[in-house]
Amino acid sequence: MWLQMTATRCWRRLEFRRLLSVQFKVPQSPTWTIEPDTSTQDCHVSAEVIDHLERLALVDFRNQDGVQRLERAIQFASQLHNVNTEGVEPLSSVLEDRALYLRSDTVTTGNCTELLLGNANTVVEEYFVAPPGNIPLPPQKDNIYLSSKSEDL
Repeated sequence: MWLQMTATRCWRRLEFRRLLSVQFKVPQSPTWTIEPDTSTQDCHVSAEVIDHLERLALVDFRNQDGVQRLERAIQFASQLHNVNTEGVEPLSSVLEDRALYLRSDTVTTGNCTELLLGNANTVVEEYFVAPPGNIPLPPQKDNIYLSSKSEDL
């Protein structure tokens, strides 16, 4: 019994050391690179599009760095146009190779309204109250960077 416990402990230590070995670590730097596409032109986003994106995503591009980051992201994503998707069917589910069975919809307990509503921060007349909506960004005239960029156009 003692020998078996000692052997188990030693095996666990060896297994732990194996997991910590260099070959199982995630590389500290990428093992692949993406060559910058020289065929695409520089991406310039208009002030109106930036204003529209700010309102949709509630992201503030008040400085040049933010706009440059957006333009680099658009250039990076535009590389997808170069991918050959001929003969590839659209993906409808990440689990396409498995059968997804639906369980039967049966009520196991009932009359638990108070218990469920007890989880909500705010309740009004037996309804959950959602938190307030997103706070809109200031209009374009108040946005310093976009105002100066519009004047340049």
